[in-house]
Amino acid sequence: MKIAVIGGDGTGPEVTAEAIKVLKAVADMEGFTYELTDYDLGGERYLKTGEILPANATDELTQHDAIYLGAIGHPDVAPGVLERGLLLNLRFALDQYINLRPVKLYPGVESPLAGKGPEDIDFVVVRENTEDLYAGIGGFLKKGTADEVATQSAIYTRKGCERCIRWAFEYTRQRNNPKGKRLTLVAKTNVLTFGHDLWDRTFNEIAAEYPDVEADYNHVDACCMWMVKNPEYYDVIVTTNMFGDIITDLGAMIQGGMGVAAGGNLNPDEGGTSMYEPMGGSAPKYTGQGVINPIAAISAMAMLLEHTGQPAAGAKVLAAVQSVTGTKMASQSAGKMGHSTSEVGDLVVAALA
Repeated sequence: MKIAVIGGDGTGPEVTAEAIKVLKAVADMEGFTYELTDYDLGGERYLKTGEILPANATDELTQHDAIYLGAIGHPDVAPGVLERGLLLNLRFALDQYINLRPVKLYPGVESPLAGKGPEDIDFVVVRENTEDLYAGIGGFLKKGTADEVATQSAIYTRKGCERCIRWAFEYTRQRNNPKGKRLTLVAKTNVLTFGHDLWDRTFNEIAAEYPDVEADYNHVDACCMWMVKNPEYYDVIVTTNMFGDIITDLGAMIQGGMGVAAGGNLNPDEGGTSMYEPMGGSAPKYTGQGVINPIAAISAMAMLLEHTGQPAAGAKVLAAVQSVTGTKMASQSAGKMGHSTSEVGDLVVAALA
């Protein structure tokens, strides 16, 4: 297994080190080998060289089975520069058309939803990852004047909708939720009557091929309400790029915060290269203090293993993580875990055994 590692900015390298510590332990247990290649992409490189993504970097990354990303975001770099120049560029260049975000409340982790436990908060959001408003189609007229006009167009293609929706149906079938297989399309067909009509028609056509999966629909505003009131309703959600960006942050909060949430940007096609990352960001104020929570980073490594040919190893890591959150950690907040960053990694390694 060839893995490209981008530790990135702030506390990214710290949590990445713990994820790799766990990778080494589970690889020894499961008997598989891996090769790591480090890339110094991120804010520090940009400030030194003015370069975000070197010309040959994308081609090099495609030679790997997966990419592991710690965090991107530097206090001395304007917001959006690194996100667009690195994250979005990689998603588009590597055609990572699925953003996969498990919303799972681990044992011992407190949710802000009163009365809801791990058995209630356990669903997955499948977000289309290469189209919509993120395609960057638009411009300005008379910029900087009182008559300024700005436009930004949402782009949806039949190909983009179909491959995402079909993957989501397959994933729902494989997930095989014992409570019942249900795929919920989240859109806004009553207002966005062109692009989301395409999504709705494509969804219903493909649903006919999956009679064992209940095909469901929510307007996005209703989804936000039900995620808070009845999260146990959901199994798998499939949605557009913009709406997925929004509801997955809500999902992260109900599962205990951004420090617990992990995600993957997938190119599931044969030969595709996918990227996995914790959702918590670079948290620069905690850099070097050894207090940042590595649980999301280790969970991202579990996802990498699950989707890169080592599902048994990924399941072991996820089980170890849940054992640690359920029995060893006082909190998931930075500095309040009852352990240092490195000690939490050690606890997960110990739980693997």
